[in-house]
Amino acid sequence: MLVVVGSTNPVKVKATSNVFRKFHPQVEVVGLNVRTEAPVQPIGLGATVSGALQRAQEAVRRRPDSDYGVGIEAGLVPVPLTMTGYMDQQFAAILDTQGVVTIGGGSSFEYPKIVVSRVLRDGAEVGLAMEELTGIRRLGRRQGAIGFLSHGTLDRTRLTEQAVLMALVPRLSWDLYAEKG
Repeated sequence: MLVVVGSTNPVKVKATSNVFRKFHPQVEVVGLNVRTEAPVQPIGLGATVSGALQRAQEAVRRRPDSDYGVGIEAGLVPVPLTMTGYMDQQFAAILDTQGVVTIGGGSSFEYPKIVVSRVLRDGAEVGLAMEELTGIRRLGRRQGAIGFLSHGTLDRTRLTEQAVLMALVPRLSWDLYAEKG
């Protein structure tokens, strides 16, 4: 089985591999650098999910020999009653050779106000704003903001695994999800 991730970010590739290997030990997971029409920093549920789907579609288009394309995107999603009005949430889209898409989301968390302000006011990417705040270069390709903010309790790989696993859930019990009646 070949799974192609629409990203070369080692965190996204490793998270996808970790999840798929639990159910398909012989899976090969590779990452591809893909282009999408999604904004560099998605804001809103629609832009974030759309970005994940576009990454999965582009992965399959570029590697037609794949069994699955996986797209993963994190975005700022509006959430009422939070300190900043936004939370970071990752979504994964899994696209198969039949054109069937399943979507999953991971847990969400809030950034410090300075990060959200920098993104909304200046159009900065969350990763850049977090690098400026922490002084840690390429934070998103390592422990991620969540690793820093949770003091190492949850790293970006494990956070990303949640979204990939949730997108895989319907495929694990497909007979329960197939249309009936």
